[in-house]
Amino acid sequence: MALKDEFRTQGDFLFKYRSNLPLLILLAGLAVFVYQVYFNQLSFTGTQQHYYNLACLAVCLLGLLVRVLTVGYTPKNTSGRNTAVGQLADEVNTKGIYSTVRHPLYVGNFFMWLGVSLLTQDIWFNVAFVLAYWVYYERIMYAEESFLIDKFGDTYLNWAKKTPAFIPSFKNFSGSDLDFSMKKVLRSEKNGFVAIFVLFYFFMIIQMLIENKAFIFTFDFWSIATITSMGIYLILKFLKHKTKALTQEGR
Repeated sequence: MALKDEFRTQGDFLFKYRSNLPLLILLAGLAVFVYQVYFNQLSFTGTQQHYYNLACLAVCLLGLLVRVLTVGYTPKNTSGRNTAVGQLADEVNTKGIYSTVRHPLYVGNFFMWLGVSLLTQDIWFNVAFVLAYWVYYERIMYAEESFLIDKFGDTYLNWAKKTPAFIPSFKNFSGSDLDFSMKKVLRSEKNGFVAIFVLFYFFMIIQMLIENKAFIFTFDFWSIATITSMGIYLILKFLKHKTKALTQEGR
């Protein structure tokens, strides 16, 4: 098999399961974190760790913001997960954030996962994460672009020539033709929103169990943020599946 065909085959496979396979990286990160805590290898502890964790949270929220700005300005059947049925694209997104970078959702994903990876406080694990993310999403982007080239031809190629794949450039920025759709964002990004706070709190529970041999619940920022995010998630899930409150024509 030619290398380009192998890349596309691998990319199609990774694209289909891209919501699940990163969990392997999460498990590896959790194992590293357990090691760091158990053998007292954390660089930051106590109050320092609290502020460090807030910095990690800011990285995650930056990634979520990128995803929100991407999804909120795109039409239906673009910039979605499409996991169950493969790739979908009714048109090529070239305006808004897509005029600065070809794969903004994967840029957002990178920062969301990086924030969690940084919780390990292990520099080599974070280097390994960046390299793994690069290889992993490089193949997904290759397969996705091959699909779009097959479907849209020169329309896609002409846009791709002036728009970087992953590192944004604002020299050719062009505003979106669509209004921002909060309804689409709430439908699409509720999972990522709650996952951030649940994962952070889970890491903290693991650390507490190792250090104190018991879980002691306290009303602090992290517990309140996690409970609140879970409540918001359940409300949005109900509105999405039981009502039409989050439905918007064409979005």
